[in-house]
Amino acid sequence: MKAAQYSERGHPPDIINVIELDAQEPAAGEVVINVEASPINPSDVLTLTGDYAIRPKLPAFGGAEGVGRVASLGDGVSEPEVGARVFLPVGIGTWRQQVVAKADDLVPVPAGTDPLQMAMLTVNPPTAYLMLRDYVRLNPGDWVIQNAANSAVGRYVIQLAAAQGAKSINVVRREGLADELTALGAEAVVVDGDDLARRVKQIVGDDPLKLALDAVGGEATLRLGDSLTSGGVVVNYGLLSGEACRLSSAATIFHDVSLRGFWLARWFREAPIGERMAVMTEMAGRVAAGDLTAAVDGCYPLEEISEALARAMADGRDGKVLVTPNGPVAA
Repeated sequence: MKAAQYSERGHPPDIINVIELDAQEPAAGEVVINVEASPINPSDVLTLTGDYAIRPKLPAFGGAEGVGRVASLGDGVSEPEVGARVFLPVGIGTWRQQVVAKADDLVPVPAGTDPLQMAMLTVNPPTAYLMLRDYVRLNPGDWVIQNAANSAVGRYVIQLAAAQGAKSINVVRREGLADELTALGAEAVVVDGDDLARRVKQIVGDDPLKLALDAVGGEATLRLGDSLTSGGVVVNYGLLSGEACRLSSAATIFHDVSLRGFWLARWFREAPIGERMAVMTEMAGRVAAGDLTAAVDGCYPLEEISEALARAMADGRDGKVLVTPNGPVAA
């Protein structure tokens, strides 16, 4: 089988190579899965550069989530059946044609669903859902603001906020995205800039704005903090700028604005199994029903992993880049 492997940390397109390995064989209690689709998330890129909190032992395989079909069963395994589509275990190294997993760890993909949408289920939808749920209670009519609104997480935030009756202000870096994001449920779309707080005030008027979601860091965090009303919370979950988060003294001293961090890996580690299953079941149901979707920029074969990474890291993408190690994915 083929696999995308890296033996050092550095610039992603340059350090990862496609290698040939022996086909996988399942031990007792295990199954072999043919990987169908796996997205390239910002956390995957940071893992390759060594800037993520999780640093796999080298050499390692890239990729953290996706879907695939069961190819063979080890001794003692009767479920899932060969041919069943399942979610890949998180962090297993999914940019390869086959993975081996414990049968008891596998969750089936709902029948009749779009496999590309399901391949993106494990990381971004629960990130959006939990940030909206766990920091500020949002009631119908309440406002939330986010940057990187055109990202996969940003699109899920828009849809989830609208579904609960909340109104989102969506900060982007370029013009031309308003119609697309408004169609998902965005109340307002604005281009980032030094006067962001003033323009946000014009949108919300005297209504409270208590929650900001920040994927960028640096000055972008500061601008979100200055846009919040007293007692607001900025939740940082990414550092696209590569800069540490900042809040102004005016925000922290005069308006009691606070900064929190969200990391999905920590939630998976600390949340009770019942809560994890409940959240993932709800997200799968919403995606299966078509209530949650994310744009797909393109799918790349494993042999083009460098090109796929370069595209995933490029400005102006229109959605998520996915790797399809075994060729085009059938519905």
